[in-house]
Amino acid sequence: MTTGNRFHGDETDAGPPVADVGSRIRDLRTARGLSLSELARRAHIGKGSLSEIEAGGRNPTLETLYAICAPLQVPLTTLIGGANGVRSTAAGGMTSALLELRELPSMTVEVFWLDFPADADHTSPGHADAVTEHLTVVSGQLAVGPLAAPQTLSVGESTTWRSDGEHRYRAVDGPAQAVLVIMTPRASI
Repeated sequence: MTTGNRFHGDETDAGPPVADVGSRIRDLRTARGLSLSELARRAHIGKGSLSEIEAGGRNPTLETLYAICAPLQVPLTTLIGGANGVRSTAAGGMTSALLELRELPSMTVEVFWLDFPADADHTSPGHADAVTEHLTVVSGQLAVGPLAAPQTLSVGESTTWRSDGEHRYRAVDGPAQAVLVIMTPRASI
């Protein structure tokens, strides 16, 4: 299902209303007592870029949003909204669609459908502490997991890893598809 809500690895593409994303980031930052400078430092992005994003003047890349999620200790869907069917394209060609979002008392659970063209190779920045990812390959073959120890999986195989460090998704020998479950513990504010 394709909706008007799209994020791409390119800052010029349209996505959820940029002002909504920016205000969510600003609200989370202030709720956690972080200055603009401190969040920018922790996310490893420029203070000016963060200011533009919060003001709704810049459409951030998916990688930038993940970099902001980690120090705020929230899943991506908290920033972009949790509507089922929201699609995004990451640098490296991988596309995802949100299938389900559950806000449980102790964690947020996000379920994504992932599509990988034959040459897809995406490195994701680390998420917040104690975030785990569980991936099951539905078609093709993928090399996934922490940069230091990726696993190559075929159809029907699964793996789980802690995703608080950089991790990679790479199509091996052709296109592939997978289901990804991301579990993010609730942050205490």
